[in-house]
Amino acid sequence: MDFEFTEEQNLLAEAVRKFMAARYGSESRRASHKAPGSWSRAIWQSLAEMGLLAILVPTEHGGLGGGPVDVMVAMNEFGAGILLEPYWSSAVLATTLVRKLGGPRAGALLEGLGTGSRIAAVAHAELGTRYDLDRVRTIARPTADGWALVGTKALVLGAGAADTLLVSARASDNGGPSVFAVPCRSPGVRLREYPTIDGRGAADVTLEDARVGADALLGKEGAATASLRDAHDLGLAALCADAVGAMKALVDTTAKYLQTRTQFGQPIGKFQALQHRMADMLIHFEQAKSMAYLASMKCQSSDLGDRRKVLSGAKVVVGQAARYIGQQAIQLHGGMGMADELDVGHYFRRLTAFELTLGDTDYHLEQVASGYVVAPGQGSAA
Repeated sequence: MDFEFTEEQNLLAEAVRKFMAARYGSESRRASHKAPGSWSRAIWQSLAEMGLLAILVPTEHGGLGGGPVDVMVAMNEFGAGILLEPYWSSAVLATTLVRKLGGPRAGALLEGLGTGSRIAAVAHAELGTRYDLDRVRTIARPTADGWALVGTKALVLGAGAADTLLVSARASDNGGPSVFAVPCRSPGVRLREYPTIDGRGAADVTLEDARVGADALLGKEGAATASLRDAHDLGLAALCADAVGAMKALVDTTAKYLQTRTQFGQPIGKFQALQHRMADMLIHFEQAKSMAYLASMKCQSSDLGDRRKVLSGAKVVVGQAARYIGQQAIQLHGGMGMADELDVGHYFRRLTAFELTLGDTDYHLEQVASGYVVAPGQGSAA
């Protein structure tokens, strides 16, 4: 299997790396994100101008027509720079879901997502569903001119920045879930916003007879399960790439600190016990990196059993590495590791949030052990 990036992907990585260094350093990030859960519209527009929001948008809608590996390249650098803008929730998860579902409004919505004029968030998870994509209690009731939505969605990442919610709901008791494009500020839609542990924003969404037109339905009624699975899987691979970027930055930062911090007249990096801990951090990082690469290459596989095995396996390996590297970095920095002035603690919180998103390590370990019994229709070929 070829793990070499193309010339275009190497140029993409370099461009994002330079942008993050120039516009998203520690001081500039803190200056533009003073409140937890805040984001910068200026940064968002810059991401749009670089074409980063359009990576997954099809070329017929003005996008780049890229794939999961292109997203992985960008997410590596975003993780290293601790990007707080809703890139993953809108440009990856929501864009993939709209692209997979289609429908009368899909083209215009994809164009807006690619240019940055529209921001979307996927409102799917509900309390008590335990990461089961097919368990949806939100109801879509037909009306004379469209639909009325009733239900509650939990932990909708990026909802505070979004203008459109992609809400999953059931239009009948016997059918599968459908997805509706719902304006965030429309009557009957109520958001309870809060910051997540890593400084990004999320919200619980309550739908109280929220009315939308007939064209708000994306794709076919009751047939969204496969598209939700495809978007979830690509989003999970992208999250792994983001975590690997953050881990790489932590490993590099910690190694540099051990060479500059002195004790007993010499750098503490010369102490053999600390060298062993750094070696273990590097081993965990390399394992996580390999699994993140594999996840990005397999997240659109038509073999659903193999796809789920690889993705859950990647989430386990990357999650375990994230916890180990984060904890070791904090400990090796001593008390300074918890200081807000250093990025070490920010990376640790980023990795903690990753471990809890789209299924924690224990859940995916259970999935690996269960043997992946995939019911017909629960996924689709890309």
